[in-house]
Amino acid sequence: MIYIGNFLHTTNQQEEKEEERRHGEFHLVIQADSRREALDRFESRIQGFRESSSLFEGECRIFLVQVLELDEIPRQQPVMTHYQSIIGDPAMPYIGCANPSDQAEKCRIFNWKENKPEVDGQDTDLFMEFTS
Repeated sequence: MIYIGNFLHTTNQQEEKEEERRHGEFHLVIQADSRREALDRFESRIQGFRESSSLFEGECRIFLVQVLELDEIPRQQPVMTHYQSIIGDPAMPYIGCANPSDQAEKCRIFNWKENKPEVDGQDTDLFMEFTS
């Protein structure tokens, strides 16, 4: 089975200033024989990130939101595994990493300027737009 774990985290909660504390989410995916094995491996991987990177610095709490279990990866039509909608305009920048590992975190800074995203200070390309 394929297991996808969705997690929320808080880091650097010992800091007094709000802009120095962080929160966010991340996902882990693994193929395992059971849910218990997947959860154990998720825990081990998170511990590894804590020891080898700056992803979970300082006082840190991690919350398991859900575990998705798939027999196989769909071939015909993509399946949405995560969608989030937050009230209000995006204001604060955040750090995001695609496929971080012990060798490279590959983190980038995502910021919003007039409701347009920037990645590492560079404008992003519009992928799709729907207007009314």
